[in-house]
Amino acid sequence: QRVVLMDPSEDPDDILRANRSREKTFVFDMVFDHRATQEEVYVSTTKSLIGGVISGYNATIFAYGPTGTGKTYTMLGTDCEPGIYIRTLEDLFKALEATAEEMDYTVSMSYLEIYNEVIRDLLNPSSGFLDLREDSRGNIQIAGITEVSTTNAQEIMQLLTKGNKQRTQEPTAANKTSSRSHAVLQVTVTQKSRRQAIGEEMRIGKLFMVDLAGSERAAQTQNRGKRMKEGAHINRSLLALGNCINALSEKGGSRAQFVNFRDSKLTRLLKDSLGGNSRTVMIAHISPASTSFEESRMTLIYAYRAKNIKTQV
Repeated sequence: QRVVLMDPSEDPDDILRANRSREKTFVFDMVFDHRATQEEVYVSTTKSLIGGVISGYNATIFAYGPTGTGKTYTMLGTDCEPGIYIRTLEDLFKALEATAEEMDYTVSMSYLEIYNEVIRDLLNPSSGFLDLREDSRGNIQIAGITEVSTTNAQEIMQLLTKGNKQRTQEPTAANKTSSRSHAVLQVTVTQKSRRQAIGEEMRIGKLFMVDLAGSERAAQTQNRGKRMKEGAHINRSLLALGNCINALSEKGGSRAQFVNFRDSKLTRLLKDSLGGNSRTVMIAHISPASTSFEESRMTLIYAYRAKNIKTQV
């Protein structure tokens, strides 16, 4: 459960700086090395959330980290090694089928990206930029998003792979096919009891799976002009997410914290799933390369803060 981060530029014989070492130890719920399989990562991070979604809790899974550390691989995976998206949905459908005798259920999902603070539908890219709106009950809706209802995991894999090809990708110095946007897969499970006597009770659980854009510093990507602006937008939404996480994790403190969900589209969309009735998992990705020491350090600090979120249902 421990990550020890060594500073590559440190000289072991340098006595003057011996007590100013930047070596840091972080403790997490779970740490995987390079030998971990997709299955292992899935079972120890996400599998336990599925029961919650079916009983009406929300759940959010983030993949966070600098470009090139494997976020998209963890979430989407490849055909022979599917990632968290597919494994979660397969188990979700299995679990729902087990309750099918007592419950009527529908599962709808949408797949969108947030790029430069605008929302694009990845399943129907020609629909242009979409608006976030709040309905009368305070739920955040996206006007005009395509919702797909299906209980076939194979079909979903094809949809997601197709959607992923529509993502805004640009070569940067850090990675040839760097995803420059946050991809959000939103799955809504609605259940209604088949017994009429109970009254019309509905259970709604939302599951968000978010593949965030790379969190690296601008210097690392050597971006200029348009790429630089785009990186600023990415970092702005990650900062807004970090601020929300900070405010949520300090909730028990002396002063009441205001959580500013309106700072970016990403946090506004995830408002229900960060605070309140929700379980959140953050999977932080770091690269062992000595060149990305700073990135790894920032990523670990960011993810470590997310550990202290306290939610009030």
